[in-house]
Order: sequence, then C-alpha cells, then structure tokens
Amino acid sequence: MAAVFSWWGKESHRGTPVVVKMENPNWSMVEIEGPSEVDFFITSPSGRPRDKGRGKNAKQLTWVLLLKAHRAAGCLTSIAPALLGLASGVKRRLASGRTDADADNDNETGGGREKENPIVKSRFYSFIKVFLWLSVLLLGFEVAAYFKGWHFGAPHLQLDYLWATSFGVKDLFDWVYSRWVLIRVEYFAPPLQFLANACIVLFIIQSLDRLVLCLGCFWIRFKKIKPVPKEGDIDVESGEKGFFPMVLVQIPMCNEREVYHQSIGAVCNLDWPKSKLLIQVLDDSDDPITQSLINEEVKKWQQEGANIVYRHRVIRDGYKAGNLKSAMNCSYVKDYEFVAIFDADFQPTPDFLKRTVPHFKDNDELGLVQARWSFVNKDENLLTRLQNINLSFHFEVEQQVNGIFHNFFGFNGTAGVWRRKALDESGGWLERTTVEDMDIAVRAHLHGWKFIFLNDVECQCELPESYEAYRKQQHRWHSGPMQLFRLCLPDIIRSKISIWKKFNLIFLFFLLRKLILPFYSFTLFCIILPMTMFVPEAELPAWVVCYIPATMSFLNILPALKSFPFIVPYLLFENTMSVTKFNAMISGLFQLGSAYEWVVTKKTGRSSEGDLVSLIEKGPKPQRGVSVPNLVEMREEILQKEQKQKASKKKHNRIYLKELALAFLLLTASARSLLSAQGIHFYFLLFQGISFLLVGLDLIGEQVE
Repeated sequence: MAAVFSWWGKESHRGTPVVVKMENPNWSMVEIEGPSEVDFFITSPSGRPRDKGRGKNAKQLTWVLLLKAHRAAGCLTSIAPALLGLASGVKRRLASGRTDADADNDNETGGGREKENPIVKSRFYSFIKVFLWLSVLLLGFEVAAYFKGWHFGAPHLQLDYLWATSFGVKDLFDWVYSRWVLIRVEYFAPPLQFLANACIVLFIIQSLDRLVLCLGCFWIRFKKIKPVPKEGDIDVESGEKGFFPMVLVQIPMCNEREVYHQSIGAVCNLDWPKSKLLIQVLDDSDDPITQSLINEEVKKWQQEGANIVYRHRVIRDGYKAGNLKSAMNCSYVKDYEFVAIFDADFQPTPDFLKRTVPHFKDNDELGLVQARWSFVNKDENLLTRLQNINLSFHFEVEQQVNGIFHNFFGFNGTAGVWRRKALDESGGWLERTTVEDMDIAVRAHLHGWKFIFLNDVECQCELPESYEAYRKQQHRWHSGPMQLFRLCLPDIIRSKISIWKKFNLIFLFFLLRKLILPFYSFTLFCIILPMTMFVPEAELPAWVVCYIPATMSFLNILPALKSFPFIVPYLLFENTMSVTKFNAMISGLFQLGSAYEWVVTKKTGRSSEGDLVSLIEKGPKPQRGVSVPNLVEMREEILQKEQKQKASKKKHNRIYLKELALAFLLLTASARSLLSAQGIHFYFLLFQGISFLLVGLDLIGEQVE
C-alpha cells in the first residue's frame, strides 16, 4: 500500500503554500504543485509539521548528492577521451620503434662512450621472458580447467576434488590437470613458499628499520635536536663576527651546457671574503662549443673580481672522481683548509658557507658537513613529484637520523663541505667505483672522522624529468654501492672502529638498504606474487601484499605531506623501479658488464631560464647572474648546432622491454587471480601491471615528440 506524505512550505518571496505529494514508499515519484522555490516543512501522515531544519538538511543533502553525481558523470565522460589519448600515445610510441636496446648508441658518459655488454644485458631480460611465457601458458591451461569445473577459490577443496577423481578421471584433460596439481603440490609449492617466506622475513626486517628511522626523526623533531655551530671571532678583513678560513669551491661538470652558468653565478655570489675563497671550474666536456662557453663565462666573472679559475683535463679518465682527483693535485690546494663541492645544476644561497663552515670551528673530529637538496622542478610532472617524495624521505629521515645518532651517512657528492685533511688522510678521490662520494665517506668514517647533516640548509638543484635519465641515474646509484661493498668489506672488518659501527656499516648501510631492499622488492612483488597465482598452494598473506606496503608508503610520504594524493602512484612506481634497481644491484655485486656504466644525468636548465629572461629584461647586472655581452651570439651558435643535430638524429621516447615484459606477466597473473576471486591480490596485480605498462611505454615523465 502506497504511503502519502504531504509537505507544506512557503514561497521564499510571497508566502504561497506549496503541496508536495509522494505516493511511493521508495520516494521515487514526486509531484510538486505550486511554486518551485520553497523552504519545506515535512509533515507526518497525521499532518503535523516536522522540524524545518531537518527539511533544509534534506534539501541540502539532495543538492550535494546531485552535485556529486554530476561530478561523477563528468569523470566518467572524461574516461573515454583519456583512454583515446593513451591509445594514441601508445600507437605513436610503438610506431617510433625505439627500444632500450638502442640506448647504448646514445649514452654520453663522463669519459667518452661506453656500451653495455649485450650478452650480459640480455640475461636478465631473458629471465623475465621465461616467466612471462610460462605464465601465459599456465593461464590458458587454468582457463580451460576453469570451464571444466575445477574450483580455484579454495586450494584445499580443489585437492579434495582431485583425490576424489584421481582414480576415475573423466577424460584426458582431467587426467593431465590432476597430474599437474599433484606435481605443483609436491615439487613447486614448497620451494616457492620457502622463498616467499624468506622474502617476507627480509621485508619485515627492512620495514622495522624504516619504522625505527621514522621514530628517530620524530624524536629529533620532538626534542628539537640540531647541530649548532660555535660563534667565531671578529674577522680582521671583513670586520664581521664569524669563522672565515680558506675555502676551495669546486664545480665538476661534463657537457653541462644547459646549467653551467647557474652554478658559476651562484658560487661567485657566495658571501665570503674574496681573499679566502677560490673557485675551480673543473670542466670535463668533450664538446668544443661547451668548453668555449664555460671558459668565456669564467673569464667574465674574473673581470668582475671573482677569484675563479677554469680547468680542463687533457686525459679525461675516471669520470667525476678522476676530475676531482686531478684538481686536488694542484699545488695551490694545500693553502685551503676546506673544500666545498657543487655539481653543475646546484645553486647555493649566498650564505651557504656562513651556515656550514662554522660547524668545523673547534671540532677537529668533524670531516664533512652535508646540506640538504631542494628541487626547483619538483612539480614539473608526475615523475618529478614521485622523486621528490623519495628524496625528501632520504634527506629528512635517513640522512638526518644517521647524522645525529651515528655521525655517519653517505656523502651525496655535492652541496657539502669537506675538511681537506679528512680527504687526504682517507686516501683522496679514487676511481674504482661509480659512487666516488660514498667511497670517500666510508673510508673517512673508517679513519674516525665524523659527519654532520644540516636539514635546515638547502641547496637548489634539478630532478631528472625524463624516465630515461632517471633510470640511468638509479642504475648508477644502485650498482655503485655493491661495487664498493665488495671492495670495502675487508677494510671494514680490519678497521679499529667499534663493533656497533661495523654492524651499522655492513648490515644496515650496505646489506639492508642497498642489497636486501631491491632484492625482495623485485623478487617478492614481481616474481613470487605472480607465480603464487599459478601455484595457489604457495600463498602470500594479504598483509604482505597490501597493509605493510601501504603503511611504509605512508611513512615515506610524511616528510612531503603535500604529496599525499600521490601515495598510491608512489607505491606502484617504487615497485616498478625495483626491476632497474635489482638489475643494477646484481651488476655491481657480480661485476657484470653494466657495473661501471656512467651516464651524465640529463638536465634541462629549467631552474635558470627565469634568471636569463629577467637578466635580459633588466639589463646587465654581473653580480646577479650570467654575463650578458655576446649572449645573443652564443645562443645563435648553440641553436645552429642543435638544429644540425636534430636534423641528423631525432630524439624519441623509448620502449623499455623489461618493464613491458613484467607488465604482461603481472596482468596475466591478475587474470588468473580473477578466476580465483582473490580481491586484494587481483587489484594489486592489475594496478601494478598497468604501472609497469605505462613506464615500459615511457608515458611517465618528459614526453619527446
């Protein structure tokens, strides 16, 4: 029986009564008699009016629901254009035909060109392809079994059905499938489960380490712990109160045409007595135009009174380490007590030395003061946003906690000030690895030197905006520590530092954070998890797949809370990068062909474009930026050369075969998981597979036409 409700209201302006009749208990049919703009009173079936406020709330709720429905409809309508755009991008990418196998022809290294051994490079890709084709074969087999009536949702029920039918199979397929189930239960599931359990244990240990670091960071903030420099005396030359020793500033660079002027200009503007500051521009460029541009820039700053020299090596061996080692051999270096290092895209603030060097006063055990990085292009695209999350955690949590509680962390290679005595006693710069910064830090720590990290002193720099550049950077950052671990392990064991410091270096610094992390990330989430879909007797709990990774991602994003909306893409992207990090770790650990591959990270100079524009608009002000004379001529010359290069060789986004193979492996496993009705596993595999697909097609980061 339909219920009848009467709503009485007043028109907003005239007070005319309005009757609303609803003759449907589901409130689906509404008939309005009278003006449409009303403030409603709700009455009960007896005709007594209800509270007016509740009527307003109901009306507001209706409009809110309608607004949300409208927005949802708008989102749904935007899905089709987005998918069409994605399909168009994929089509263009496939048409270009450029894969990561072609990358060797374009790798510009610090000391020339170096090609990775194609035999070594193909081993890892072949390993992934084996799992891909095996998963495709098993998926077809399982789909056929599904339509034959085999139940995938519960392995124990499947085994019961197997034993019930093993002595009287219906046909050949049932017999083959029953044999396969017995084989995987007997032979495949136990080793797979053992490997999964081992990775879970490593996962838990690494997660606990991450949690302890976060608690340490919280304690530092709660107690407001920070290194405080000692006050200096009045300097005779400048008349200022402070600590003003002799400082050598080095700017190593190689073919850094886009960014060289920003670092030179920023360093020349450092607020420090000129007689106690010398700037070395260490140019390893093999491009004659770049060399002339940098040399001209140095000469013009010399004319403005800056104490700066240009240095170019004839024999360019050893990459960055060789460049720094050659510069330290200059006879005048012995006159300088401290050495500050800045890469070509770093822009220190004028007070950088005043905020870092005073920490060395009356602290003879201090060998290094490291400043934090900040990024001028962190909001440029999704790739830079995700990098900002990762590096914010690295500096604010890892570096700060290790600096406060251990007096040791890995030198970041730039934005730091070294005591020259610490460099000399530790053996100086060595060319044996691609992480010369970490190498010198470990050797200095073994000699008893202490480090300080300043979280409140920032130095601006630039993040890689393309996946190609970021991938090469991460390969070097993860293969180098394994090279160094092989070389330093005997020295660590024989050193006279405490047992706790040896444990921190060997287990926490190298094994847990440099080896175990990429190993279990790739093995657990990219190999074991898909394989458990086809061998369901080996299981991964939901808390391993979802809850702990989500918690760890939340902890990682705390230092960059503004990036919280990107927590899910961050989790997926970190797992996606595990293939590159795992490959690099194996290459460095076993000294494979790509272990010593050094590719200069591509920069765009985005942080200096605004300075150039403002400089041209305001006129020449040498103390604030780069030189203006002949700027037009130099830019015309650069543009002509770039046009010639583009005419001979057009740049493309690449297709990354390893990532694509893993994408199809995970998507195949997600299809198998769908048959098993495994909710969390299915969604994880699906979205992780899509993430690998987007990265494999190079649809993240800078897009090149």
